[in-house]
Amino acid sequence: MNHMNGILSNRSRLGCCALIMLSALAAVPAIAQQKTGPGIPADDSLTWHGITLYGVIDIGLQYETNGAPFSDYRPAASGNIVQKNSRQSVFGATPSNMGQSRVGLQGAEPLAGDWSAVFRIETFFNPQSGQIADSLKSLTVNNGRTPANSTTNQDGSSAGQPFQTAFVGVNSKEFGTLTFGRQLTLLTEGTIKYDPNYDASAFGLIGASGTYQGAGSSEDKRLDSMLKYDATFDDIVHVGVLYKFNGSSGGANTAVQAVVGAKYAGASIDAFYSKINDAISASALTETQVNELPKLGYSVTNSVSATISDNTAFAVMALYKIDPVKFFAGYDHIKFANPTNPLSAGFSDIGGYNLAFVNNDAYGLSKTLQMYWAGVRYTVIPNLDLTAAYYGVQQNSYATGKAAGCTTTANSACSGSLEAFSFDADYFFNHHFDTYAGIMYSGVHDGLASGYAFHTTNMNPTIGVRYKF
Repeated sequence: MNHMNGILSNRSRLGCCALIMLSALAAVPAIAQQKTGPGIPADDSLTWHGITLYGVIDIGLQYETNGAPFSDYRPAASGNIVQKNSRQSVFGATPSNMGQSRVGLQGAEPLAGDWSAVFRIETFFNPQSGQIADSLKSLTVNNGRTPANSTTNQDGSSAGQPFQTAFVGVNSKEFGTLTFGRQLTLLTEGTIKYDPNYDASAFGLIGASGTYQGAGSSEDKRLDSMLKYDATFDDIVHVGVLYKFNGSSGGANTAVQAVVGAKYAGASIDAFYSKINDAISASALTETQVNELPKLGYSVTNSVSATISDNTAFAVMALYKIDPVKFFAGYDHIKFANPTNPLSAGFSDIGGYNLAFVNNDAYGLSKTLQMYWAGVRYTVIPNLDLTAAYYGVQQNSYATGKAAGCTTTANSACSGSLEAFSFDADYFFNHHFDTYAGIMYSGVHDGLASGYAFHTTNMNPTIGVRYKF
């Protein structure tokens, strides 16, 4: 994959993936056989011999009161929440506001008894630009730029890989599912389930910032070389465990996660544990770092800087459904420490991007982020959902020396807070097509506002449409 990333442009990679998907589509009958009749819904899935082609296209229009010019590469295009380069009002097309735009194939092949072999591959893309989703490219195109002249750029798990998801495994209704490959972590799946906005990037802090889903690093929402087991017994007890193996490239961080929970009479609760070693948080290079690249032998178009940490997280999430209302709540506690096994400059990150500069000593004292949220989703009529949500974050003071215990904007290691409020409406014309509108307010304070030279608040009224097949 790194070889491909090194020699193919994003456009040619998208063409390669499109050819694979179109080949599969060509094998699907143009008009699927449909079973119709009283009480029998039409089967309009694109399934042939147990293999299903599916996808999502989500695009809308967004206005940010305090933002930066939108990105063609970052999956969400805009920042959605206030960022250090939020300096002006911005209006334009934004992708994946309610759900990630993607195209994929999945299949299930019966083996014996209730056992089946399963697989899934997915490609993420930005419909407004035609580019493969690539958060790290949103960083590299801003290398050497200051917040005053940069576009939207944030780290993430989408790094221009031809397939953002790629796993194979076995499934049993009685014994659960065992899969291996690149896939969502248990913690990420949990936040999607228990977020009132179901991971919508335009209307929820969880979807707008992958830090909390990734147990401290947005690159770790999905992990390469992961073995995952997940099962629900008697439709009540839920358990899961995963282990990420070391990889030769883009896989420095071994990881362990576990979940245990239960559901009963409309209520559901899950508790999570996560330990990720050598977690990578990447950022664009400063002008000084760009000037040093030639003597280091690195390319400015493929290099980023990164902070490395060992992250430990635990979380508790719950929901309760009393038709037509769902209540959601969650708490996520993340501890950052200096890595036991530091990474060296030149390490190849996901997507083949190069870590030209690394910081293994950011946390002389451990940093702690505590995130909490609550919300409600009200199905006013069968086709209309209204959602209101609150998200909050607290950071401890992990500064040392004279700044120890600080509570100001003078240092990013000072204690600080972030809050976000959102309201949105989603109307479903049918199970394929829906339209949505909403707004999210976000604000940062004290240490979490350090380096925000322009604005510390943002609002992002957004409208859009989504088509699923």
